[in-house]
Amino acid sequence: MAVARKPAPTAGRQTIIISFAGFNRAWAAWIGDRLTRHGHEVVFQRWDLLPGTSIENALEDLMLADGRILVVLSDWYFQLGPRTYLDWNHALRTVVAENSDRFAAVSITAEALPSAAAVFRPAELWGIGAEEAERRLLRRLGIQPTGVKASDESRSGPRFPDDDPLVWGGVPRRNIRFTGRETLLSDIYHQFQRAPRGAAVCTLFGLSGVGKTQLAAEYVYRFRSEYDMVWWVSADQRGTLRQRLAELAPALDLATGPEYGERLRAVHDALRRGEPHSHWLLVLDGADDPQLVADLVPTGPGHVLITSQNLAWGEHNSELMEVPVYTREESVAFVRRRARRLDPAEADRLAEALGDLPLLLDQTAGWLSDSVMSVDEYVELLDSGSDVEVGLKVAADFPMTFQTAWSILLNRLRETVPESVDLLRLCVFFAPGSIPIGWVRRLPTRELPESLTGLVNDPLRWTEASNKLVQYSVVRRETHESAADDSEILHMHRMVHQTVRDSVPEANREEFSRVVRSALAKADPGQPDDSRQWQRYAELVKHLRSASVLESTDPDVQQLVLNCLAYMTNSGEHGAGLELVGRALTAWRITLGDDHPRVRDLVNQQLSLLLAAGDDAEAARIGRESMARLDAENDPQDLEVLRMADGIAAALRGLGQYEEALTLSDQVLNGYRDLFGDRDPRTLNAMNNRAVSLRILGRYEEALRLDRQTLDGRREVLGPRHRFTMLSEFNYAWTLRLLGRYDEAVSVQERSVQANRRVLGRDHPQTLIAEHNLTMCQYRAGDRLRAKTDMGGTLERLERVLGDGHPWTLIAAANYACAEREHGDLDRARFIGESVVRRYRESLGPAHPYAIGTSVNHALMLRAAGERRDATRLTEECLDAMTAAVGADHPWTLGIALNLAVARNLSDDHEAAEQLSSSTALRAAAVLGPHHPLVLSCRVAHASDLRGLRRQREADKEEGEALEALAATLGSQHVHTVSARSRTHPHWDFEPLAS
Repeated sequence: MAVARKPAPTAGRQTIIISFAGFNRAWAAWIGDRLTRHGHEVVFQRWDLLPGTSIENALEDLMLADGRILVVLSDWYFQLGPRTYLDWNHALRTVVAENSDRFAAVSITAEALPSAAAVFRPAELWGIGAEEAERRLLRRLGIQPTGVKASDESRSGPRFPDDDPLVWGGVPRRNIRFTGRETLLSDIYHQFQRAPRGAAVCTLFGLSGVGKTQLAAEYVYRFRSEYDMVWWVSADQRGTLRQRLAELAPALDLATGPEYGERLRAVHDALRRGEPHSHWLLVLDGADDPQLVADLVPTGPGHVLITSQNLAWGEHNSELMEVPVYTREESVAFVRRRARRLDPAEADRLAEALGDLPLLLDQTAGWLSDSVMSVDEYVELLDSGSDVEVGLKVAADFPMTFQTAWSILLNRLRETVPESVDLLRLCVFFAPGSIPIGWVRRLPTRELPESLTGLVNDPLRWTEASNKLVQYSVVRRETHESAADDSEILHMHRMVHQTVRDSVPEANREEFSRVVRSALAKADPGQPDDSRQWQRYAELVKHLRSASVLESTDPDVQQLVLNCLAYMTNSGEHGAGLELVGRALTAWRITLGDDHPRVRDLVNQQLSLLLAAGDDAEAARIGRESMARLDAENDPQDLEVLRMADGIAAALRGLGQYEEALTLSDQVLNGYRDLFGDRDPRTLNAMNNRAVSLRILGRYEEALRLDRQTLDGRREVLGPRHRFTMLSEFNYAWTLRLLGRYDEAVSVQERSVQANRRVLGRDHPQTLIAEHNLTMCQYRAGDRLRAKTDMGGTLERLERVLGDGHPWTLIAAANYACAEREHGDLDRARFIGESVVRRYRESLGPAHPYAIGTSVNHALMLRAAGERRDATRLTEECLDAMTAAVGADHPWTLGIALNLAVARNLSDDHEAAEQLSSSTALRAAAVLGPHHPLVLSCRVAHASDLRGLRRQREADKEEGEALEALAATLGSQHVHTVSARSRTHPHWDFEPLAS
């Protein structure tokens, strides 16, 4: 960014912009005060280099205002961002060196700074007294002193930062790793400035371990130059508070007798009058019981800062200020200061696992810093519920362990409102975070244990218990717009949850978990296929593990598990679904046995998830094993047999065993039709799956008719917004495209994409593959540039959502490589195409049609790169392999034959080319019809081969008929028509199909 060069300020009154890190605010305040006293205008600009902002731009922004820029240099100034010293050196040489007349600096640190910081020519203020510091400051800015000295006794301004307040006691040492909280620190300061005399009391409240004490300590250090007295008191016990307040008397030089009460009265009187010091700050740390200590809080011209978990301070003349967990940016910055071996991604994962709670981040990062354990290993350990407290190293900045703090709090809850402990224990058998505790209150009395009946059924006791938990910041209340009016939601931090859960006596665990399981089962809407219910299922799924639902033999709870698995299949949560179904199978086989109907239901859910996740081999193995047991005891028309056969057929399609898959699809469809008729959802699913088998076998017209019937049936039975209905639209459009009916395909698929986005969301796997199909429809219809751009974006999202090895991602990657080749980016086409071929060979084997077909695409890339001999050899190999895999008359085989005929033509082997193109055109017409684009491409290639044999009349006739048909079918300006008219050699791209 170019910045208009402004002239250096002249002598006389100047405007000086002071740029400083928040950590060094005390220095900025003192410098500003001294400059103001010498008659100059000061503007404070806290330096806050946000992620994604370049240092150069930030420095240039400082220059937008008139005036000299004075930078307060410290290691903190250069740590914000964070950026490397190399980045800083480049920025300083680029911006500051070229505008040296605008910049000046003072250095307040003995730490090494970036070498290019020398361009500031900073005045050194570190380690010297106030008078000398002021003299150096003025000299650096070229300001003539006015006679006002820093040693003047006036206390209307801030104190020199290296001078402690006259009275200073009990303040914990400064946390050199303190991170972020800039807005909160500013809010505390301004709250005190706005408060009327005698009412400047601010309470920082929040969870234990959230950093209230650290925030209070940083406030003290950052603003200490504005106070004559700072006194820090631990206020968890009344006796301790009284003792520490009494100790202020001698520190203030108050004339009192030795009596305890006399000293307390003298201190309160001195603070109230502001004598001997009116600028005082009292910090009451850990004051969780206002009733116990509120009468000891002094009044007067000074400020009182309280840390507490108790919202009741709001009733005691105090302003409340919540301290939340770190933002993710703050967490990452803090962890990287605590454990320098962790990179930003690892720090982010650790922060996610620990819920951004400062105390746990400090403990764990300190331990990981000295450990060989990776973050991923630690997160796995944490997720397993193991005792991760053992071996944790706690920094002196956090002297109390998390567990100890919570033991104290729980004891206090037991003493005040015992029911609150029962409610708290009930909460921890939900998952941490948002807890729909109101669901428990919907349970009938017969499903509640006697110990909880009174609490749940008595609104007054329930309210008192929940209020106490909120008051002590154990939980906080949440309001969700989507929640029912009677659905009370509490929020509990993850580590609070774990600590409390570990403290629940073994004798009570089953009692509490059974209540929560019943509440979850009652909250099940029973419609996992309805996308409108997915928000509820997402809420249910998160609580399954905490409530130990897999251990239950209650049929309603077991149905809840099955419904949640169906939801996870439908919503795209395949990885989590596979993990859940694996645990469920292990548990239920132990309690129910392998042949129990519920276990078979689980196996079917496992099959669905494996297929959705693309693991066809494992799905086929599990399906065949289960089918072997079913065949021995069930009729072929049995529902369980049909459902299992349907899953096996899908797996076989993925493995390339298409004919066997079609046979099973026929068996399943006939079975469902006999049992339920054509309009049952199960029959419609079977129709859809048979159409998939037909499509992948190249029988496109048959597949299209069945796709249309399925789409009409699903619209009628399921409705237009159902996921399966939208899937049928996708399949119908895909088949239209394979038949060369591109404009129709675009029209259908555009509507389908819009519906998928509305119902499922933009990042649902079905939406992504629908968007990819739309780009392919547009590409084939001739809108190639836009389609290629959109295709690349969709591929990136598929890789992010599903991974780069998922079948749908590979489909998109294979097509995108072809588009890149046609647009001339051969290097990128080669890179992507080779990766796809390698993955198909590794996962499906070299003889799978997809491995063969994508190798054909690679051969086209080789041809475009001028490697014609290798391209021809590879195409010949692929033709033989595809013929063996799917037969000589499959469209895939015919497409490869077209490519080989063109390769022979380019090699001047016109006779062999003509024989192949002629026979391919005839066979393609028999399979696809005379006007299919592949057939017409074969005829264009045949015309070229005829010309090569000097059979001009035949060539002209063949070419003329092909061009006329292309113009009639696709349009005279379609890319295929234009290409054929210009006698560009045609080609065929292999496209993997969703199976």
